[in-house]
Amino acid sequence: MKKVWGRLYLALVLFILYLPIFYLIVFSFSNGKNMDVFHGFTLTHYKDLFADGRLLAIFLDTIMLALLSSLIATIIGTMGAIAIDGTKNKKKKTVLLSLNNVLMVSPDVIIGASFLVFFTALGLSLGFGSVLLSHIAFSIPIVVLMVLPRLKEMDKSLIDAVRDLGANNWQVYSKVLIPAITPGILSGLFMALTYSLDDFAVTFFVTGNGFTTLSVEIYSRARQGIDLEINALSTLMFLIVLVLVGGYYLLTTRHSHKGNKPEIGGLIK
Repeated sequence: MKKVWGRLYLALVLFILYLPIFYLIVFSFSNGKNMDVFHGFTLTHYKDLFADGRLLAIFLDTIMLALLSSLIATIIGTMGAIAIDGTKNKKKKTVLLSLNNVLMVSPDVIIGASFLVFFTALGLSLGFGSVLLSHIAFSIPIVVLMVLPRLKEMDKSLIDAVRDLGANNWQVYSKVLIPAITPGILSGLFMALTYSLDDFAVTFFVTGNGFTTLSVEIYSRARQGIDLEINALSTLMFLIVLVLVGGYYLLTTRHSHKGNKPEIGGLIK
């Protein structure tokens, strides 16, 4: 009986979470101008979307920004996690972990305002560069938190064994350490990617010089009234996220077939 109630509760939670998304998707095919009443099936809003050069350019800029920032953040975050895990002093390790978690627990508005003050004080112009640096900065702690558990679970005697066999540092990292923590690295990469794609507050503060992202553009358009072209864009974005999640699942499943247990946690924020 408890299992039945548990499944019903889970189904209810998922229904509430996904209902607004499916509501947007349904009305992206509506022939009307608003989301009050469904006026019949049409692909007009998708045609308008692909004819909107500005929105498509912003979409591509957002994807490029997310891919670039998540990739750089994954590299830096992985190196940081390895450095933190290798710290022998417990107090020093605690301090490093606390500093890493500052951006995770701080409100986005505070982070965005801090970056704005920082870039202004340095005399840096606001645009793609400022947004990229900001996204890298708030994505690094996410990657660190995803990689650290894999490092803690890893049998450190493997590293000692390969060093005794004459392996150099590069061979230790490329042949033993990195393959062992690959699931954590992939988790951090996909988490950083999704955080970058849907970030609004931080980007709103540090964008400028004609550069903007989808979240900021959608916010600007929503203030002028409901546009079902945004519904079509939201539908495409939802499908892209599903592809990313499916790709992550396939990668972790393939890794599990090689003898490791699959990890699919950490995708919901």
